Amino acid sequence: MENSHIIILMILLGCMATYIPVFMCLFFTAVLGFLFFTDIPLLLLAQTLLRSMDNFALVVVLFFILCGNIMTAGSIVEKLIKFANALVSWLPGGLGMAGVLACGLFGAISGSTVATVVALGGFMIPALLDNGYPEKYTLGLMTTSPNLGVIIPPSIGMILYSMISNVSLEGLFLTGFVPGILIMFGVCVYTYLYFRKKAEIVRMPVPSFGEVFAIFKEGFWSLMLPVIIFGGIFSGAFTANEAAVVACVYAFFVELVIHKAIKFGDVKRITVSSAVTSATLLIIVAGASCFGRLLTLEDIPGAITEAVLSTISSPIIFLIAMNGLLLVVGMFMDIISATMILGPVFLPMLDAFNIDWMHFGLIMTVNLAIGYCTPPMGVSLYITGAIAKRDLIYVSKAVMPFIAIQIAVLLLLTFLPDVVLWLPNVMGFIQ
Repeated sequence: MENSHIIILMILLGCMATYIPVFMCLFFTAVLGFLFFTDIPLLLLAQTLLRSMDNFALVVVLFFILCGNIMTAGSIVEKLIKFANALVSWLPGGLGMAGVLACGLFGAISGSTVATVVALGGFMIPALLDNGYPEKYTLGLMTTSPNLGVIIPPSIGMILYSMISNVSLEGLFLTGFVPGILIMFGVCVYTYLYFRKKAEIVRMPVPSFGEVFAIFKEGFWSLMLPVIIFGGIFSGAFTANEAAVVACVYAFFVELVIHKAIKFGDVKRITVSSAVTSATLLIIVAGASCFGRLLTLEDIPGAITEAVLSTISSPIIFLIAMNGLLLVVGMFMDIISATMILGPVFLPMLDAFNIDWMHFGLIMTVNLAIGYCTPPMGVSLYITGAIAKRDLIYVSKAVMPFIAIQIAVLLLLTFLPDVVLWLPNVMGFIQ
């Protein structure tokens, strides 16, 4: 690598080490890079900043954020948990299984790990503890299961990866179902084995068909939300962008008119809160786009590609290296910044190793999702610790069995791509 490349990297890492906000680190590095290492006027950087936010693909992210906030403010989350509990609460560790299933259902609507931790952690952690579940199991479960929020579509990470790679967003969404289901299945099996001989954990009686039907009827409108989203997208009734808007309108209607869990006065508060969250996301995207423009002009992705190809010749070794790198990056950087920065760097290498771009998008998303709860810097560790009033070391020990399950699924989808690509292939999203 050239000296200028090393200096750019050191400036970025130095800024991050001083706790400067990520978007400022990216933008500040881009400005210095333009000033000292290019002859291009800064006006191009300003144009890049504005053009990055004027992207129609970002609409889907903004509306899914709004949809998640509507659910959190209303009663949809509570009804999803109640339905999941009815399905599995009679099994050993059934309430824990209900927690991971609820995370999967919520993730199928919100698209965010942090939103899932906040929304479901406040419900499930006290419920599990009150029913005698061990605190370590409880915190480990509710710290890691929300990763399903960005693995099961719609996923913010997948949307941004699709934006920078031009792979089919619908096809990328389809790849997320298999790993999401495998993670839920793995956690449920672990929970069953862990609690099958623990008599002190009270099991709920097996519900009758009438009881299950009554709970299903009560939560029908909530359960229809993911059906509308995915049914509409994959039937061709509307695009992913339109699905996000339809989901918001539907969620507002259900909470205001049917459930009556929120009032019209709450609509402004929810919308403003979502706008603030969306603005934060757009600022990060803008900073990452400016930094990405600098990388392109300096041909840093090309230099990295040449360096990698000169030292690694095996696709398996390359994928192992990428998994290790992304797991570390996921601890320190949110999925939005990591996808926008690293995506353009990694994409040029994939064709040399004959790796499908859609497959790599899933690998990247799952890795960065696991990074949310990987010690010592995973952000979900701190959120759960704050909810339960426990320190980082305690929560870090609690998540280990669940991280092992997710890494096992990650390795499976990494080295057996057909396991996850068959669904988009059948649906015609892979040419």
